[in-house]
Amino acid sequence: MKRFNAEIVVGLFMLIGFSCFAYLSLKLGDVDLFGSNSYHVEARFGSVAGLKLGANIQIAGVSVGKVSAIGLDPVSYDALVQFEIDPDIELQEDCIASIRTAGMIGDRYISISPGGSPMLLEEGDEIFETESAINLEELISKYIFDK
Repeated sequence: MKRFNAEIVVGLFMLIGFSCFAYLSLKLGDVDLFGSNSYHVEARFGSVAGLKLGANIQIAGVSVGKVSAIGLDPVSYDALVQFEIDPDIELQEDCIASIRTAGMIGDRYISISPGGSPMLLEEGDEIFETESAINLEELISKYIFDK
């Protein structure tokens, strides 16, 4: 009987351990099992060099969302970036989305400058005012070789 009790305790301990491992994996992997209640907007950029899926979207240095998809428009050959924005953040339709670099050689993120329009963006709308990423290597090569 004592062996049976020890097996139950070890089994419960293992079950709790695996549950904790699964929870940490989902939290650290930033996986939403039940979907998120964020809304999606998109923007077109001439260049998104260095921008990655899951990159932060910030307003005044505060994270308000993340990049959910990056693709190429086959007609205009612009980069099409889709954002997931937190539901409590309201973006004006004349806001400006800019690709910025965190630090000198850091990761790329998107900075949104709020606009002044009373009209707000809704699910699936597009941000028309954008600023593409600055390609540091291209600037350096222009400076060095363009004499």
